[in-house]
Amino acid sequence: MKVMVRQSAGVLSIYVPKKDLEEVVVEKELETIWGGWVKLKNGWVLEMPAMETPPRLPITVNARKRGEED
Repeated sequence: MKVMVRQSAGVLSIYVPKKDLEEVVVEKELETIWGGWVKLKNGWVLEMPAMETPPRLPITVNARKRGEED
């Protein structure tokens, strides 16, 4: 699913346009979110795409929700 990653005042949030949902990232697998999973405040866990260098934010990427088939 396409998601937009934003950062405001040092806080990462993810916006899901199809659900009109914006949630704060509360936990992450890696120091950067790229290539690992992130947990949102609502309990969703998203697999984030790997990137060699951290991109400038905001950015729209394809993420996969854990527990769902493609």
